[in-house]
Amino acid sequence: MTDQERKGTATAEFESDPVRPERTGQPASSIGSRDAMATPPDPAQDELSPEPHFEETLVEEISNLADDGMNYARAEVAFQKTRAALAGKSAGMAAVFLIVALVTFHIALLAFAVGMVMALAPLVTIWGAIAIVVGVLLLITVWLALKAKRQADKISALFANPEADAAGVGQ
Repeated sequence: MTDQERKGTATAEFESDPVRPERTGQPASSIGSRDAMATPPDPAQDELSPEPHFEETLVEEISNLADDGMNYARAEVAFQKTRAALAGKSAGMAAVFLIVALVTFHIALLAFAVGMVMALAPLVTIWGAIAIVVGVLLLITVWLALKAKRQADKISALFANPEADAAGVGQ
């Protein structure tokens, strides 16, 4: 390719370049004029806009809104199911940990009772030590049972009489 041919193709490229309209032969005064900017481009001739320009009817908009609402409702139900499944798994693990904690507490209480019997045996025979330890544990059990009964009575009073005095609930 000769230099002359290269110059000819470069000139042709500049003339068809949309970024540089001054090379197309238009007068420079018409590039930024108000007349060129005042008329908006016709959407039917716009290459970037979709082919059919239409307006949705009210029925179509309501139908789309209903579809969107149904999709939202389905997504919300799926989310709540997932959250409930996770909460169920966590509650199950919490129950397992609570049961293990109660078993170990029970074992510790038994060890404490045996230790107290062994500690008291030299002071008051073995039978006296057993009687003291069992008696103290029974007194604690009765005291806790009475406190539980009082709380149960308060709960039943709340459900039996809707106008129950709220001041007595916290006692």
